[in-house]
Amino acid sequence: MTAVVGLRPQNIARGISLIIAAALAISIQDVVFKLFSGELTLWQIFCLRGVLVIPMLFAACWVSGAQRGILEAALGKWPLLRSMFITASLLAFYAALPFLSLSTVGAANYIAPIFITLLSAYAIREPVGPLGWLGVCLGFAGVVVLLQPGTDAFSPWALLPIIGAASYALAHITTRARCQNVPLAALSLSQNIVMLLAGAVVSLSMLWLQPQGTFADAYPYIFGAWSKVGLNDWLVLTLLAGFAIINGMLLGGAYQTAPPAVVSTFEYSYLVFVTVWDILFFGIAPSAASISGMVLIVVAGLLVLRRKSAVGTESGDVMAGAQKSDIVT
Repeated sequence: MTAVVGLRPQNIARGISLIIAAALAISIQDVVFKLFSGELTLWQIFCLRGVLVIPMLFAACWVSGAQRGILEAALGKWPLLRSMFITASLLAFYAALPFLSLSTVGAANYIAPIFITLLSAYAIREPVGPLGWLGVCLGFAGVVVLLQPGTDAFSPWALLPIIGAASYALAHITTRARCQNVPLAALSLSQNIVMLLAGAVVSLSMLWLQPQGTFADAYPYIFGAWSKVGLNDWLVLTLLAGFAIINGMLLGGAYQTAPPAVVSTFEYSYLVFVTVWDILFFGIAPSAASISGMVLIVVAGLLVLRRKSAVGTESGDVMAGAQKSDIVT
């Protein structure tokens, strides 16, 4: 492993530039998603975006000459399981967006490295060490400060990104343990197929069940029926599909160019961007508690990343980084 690592590109400036550009692009995508959430249901967006993304992925693979065997690899048992975890993560993240600020959802989602550390310790028996356990404790403290359970400031919707972060961590562990030799394009295709199917299955379930009542009426984004898709809707869906591919390329390029521990540090710039968008687009300024919680979560994440670097588990960082090029799609 050491010899292989030494052969990898080490352009730190390029890697940092790419990851900041990726964080900016992802934050803009999330703004579009939040603004668009009042137009179509979550399941409709997942379905229709998948319809657009999958042909784009096949076209990209055909241009690069990497199309051979991609579908067979994408439909493997472990890539599909990984894709289910990722889909659950993204559904939880985007389901919370209409009800919470971008910065709150983003910060809660960034507790994923803490879950990864716990799962690494107990599922695949990787060492954690004192620095890792300190990061775990700080991360959970940050979540408590951010979400403020037991107070009027607490929202049950804030639990969704926490659940999403746990699913995100399970996806990483599956990638690390079972999908390391699967091509990135196949992982991305598998993920988008599962996302499309999840949107279709839930949409059909909603059509059959036809949920009614006060709760269903209050949350049409989740329980509503499909809406008519106009030209503007297709333009936004195409934009989201384009973001899915661009974000994956930027993230993948960043983690292939520079050391993962360095790149992961600058990935937290996402929280800066979404805080600015909250103020500019939604008039939401973060509270002192929110800022404190975000800082604790960031510090915890950095401690976990530094712990990985210190014990030499560079492959674990690749799992939490390069493979994330598929997760954001």
